[in-house]
Amino acid sequence: MGLRPAKSVRAPTNPPYTRVSNRVMKKSFIRGVPGSKMHTFQTGKRGLFGYKVTLVATKKMVLRHNQLEAARVAANGHCTLKLGLEGYFMKVYVYPHQVIRENALATGAGADRFQSGMSRAFGKPTSTGAVVKNETKIMALWVPADKLDVAKEAFRRAAIRLSVKTKLVVEKGAMDSRKAD
Repeated sequence: MGLRPAKSVRAPTNPPYTRVSNRVMKKSFIRGVPGSKMHTFQTGKRGLFGYKVTLVATKKMVLRHNQLEAARVAANGHCTLKLGLEGYFMKVYVYPHQVIRENALATGAGADRFQSGMSRAFGKPTSTGAVVKNETKIMALWVPADKLDVAKEAFRRAAIRLSVKTKLVVEKGAMDSRKAD
């Protein structure tokens, strides 16, 4: 089965019954969490830079792990192409903790014979997501003072891949990425 559209899971809800116990599996409500595509959260070289550009969410929403990875890859690829491997530092702040479940419904002829519809609609875990609230920092990019336009273009490309409205916050001055918050 293919991936459902992001609009079906992006409404943030309080996650009921998402407990996963590592020690005692009988205490788990969910019997397994799918793996995340997010593995790298910091790229580039730490050091002193002229600007810090932050991508900030403007609405409360759930971002899937594949959206976050696609945004990171897009921004990282543009920065690597324009600035080289050591000309920037990027950090992703959010982590996909929320388990997303889907209740698979069969369609077609004879589908009513083997499914229970919404009477047992707990669903199976299909992916993970990060709950972002209003004014949540999604990712940040430290660049030299003369390369601000490269950072803005990188985050424009990253924001296209996210299902949340975003804005850029630019901080000027000597920014030390070694003290990344």
